[in-house]
Amino acid sequence: MLRCAIPLVTFAAVLMLAFILRRLAQAVIVMLTVAFIAFMLFQYVGDPVTNLLGQDATPQQRLQLRADLGLDQPFPVQFARFVGNAVNGEFGLSLRQGRRVSSLIVERFPATLELSLTAAVIALAFGIPMGVYAALRRGSFGSHLLMTASLLGVSLPTFLIGILLILIFAVTLKWLPSYNRGEVVALGTWTTGFLTVDGWRHLILPSITLAVFQLTLIMRLVRSEMLEVLRADYIKFARARGLTNRTVYFGHALKNTMVPVITITGLQLGSLIAFAIITERVFQWPGMGLLFIDAVTFADIPVMAAYLCLIALIFVVINLVVDLLYFAVDPRLRVEKAVGAH
Repeated sequence: MLRCAIPLVTFAAVLMLAFILRRLAQAVIVMLTVAFIAFMLFQYVGDPVTNLLGQDATPQQRLQLRADLGLDQPFPVQFARFVGNAVNGEFGLSLRQGRRVSSLIVERFPATLELSLTAAVIALAFGIPMGVYAALRRGSFGSHLLMTASLLGVSLPTFLIGILLILIFAVTLKWLPSYNRGEVVALGTWTTGFLTVDGWRHLILPSITLAVFQLTLIMRLVRSEMLEVLRADYIKFARARGLTNRTVYFGHALKNTMVPVITITGLQLGSLIAFAIITERVFQWPGMGLLFIDAVTFADIPVMAAYLCLIALIFVVINLVVDLLYFAVDPRLRVEKAVGAH
């Protein structure tokens, strides 16, 4: 029996490695596709030569700059050069600010990541307990109240939530600031507001605004999955064995509820980073979203291309991590794959 189990474990490890390699191959294909879309922005949205030199440039100047930028090369050569530069994190100069796009990303990305992570923590810290409560106290007044509030959270637009919070806590009560990032501390090239009181005060309103939709989504998902799990046969058997409600709810039901929650949470973390644009615009938060809005307004193609590639990379990495977490949270997936292939 032991000799049979060892090869089975080894075979499961081989399957896991094959799974990771397959996902990495898919990630490369996705990134190349996004890079192609970003590259086409340079080709069909405006003329970078005109943007850099202006309308008064001579034909000789235009031809010289076109040659310097490699725009006189064949399409495949230009795309290969673009991919090579993107791998190295280089997307050229911002047409609006005249600075390297990579430096702009390094400068703005910490603010977006800080805002998104804080919103994700708020959504998880409140969404999961509220979902469990709504499932275990189904039919109670508190459960109905939470479900009604969740409908409001899903229905209200993000910008309206932000404006309401600003009106209440910044304008009327004057408790919290509503503009910019506040005082930050530089740790090398990284800046953070986590180390200052003023940074936390500026972070509260935008992070809550960004977290509301995710919180309600997680709460409704946890409630739905928890109710389904509680009807499963193994929960009935656990009760028949005399296990306490705490053990049944949190040792069995909640653990099996977390598999779909991990999926949604992982994808939503990518969404928080990608779609923090509206929140950053409302609160003038100096992150990637505000940078992208300004780039679209002024047709700053290098910044737009860099944003697309960065967001695609974040989604690809998060998807890979979520897939790997499946195997850590639910051992049945490892066993089923190994036995099925064996």
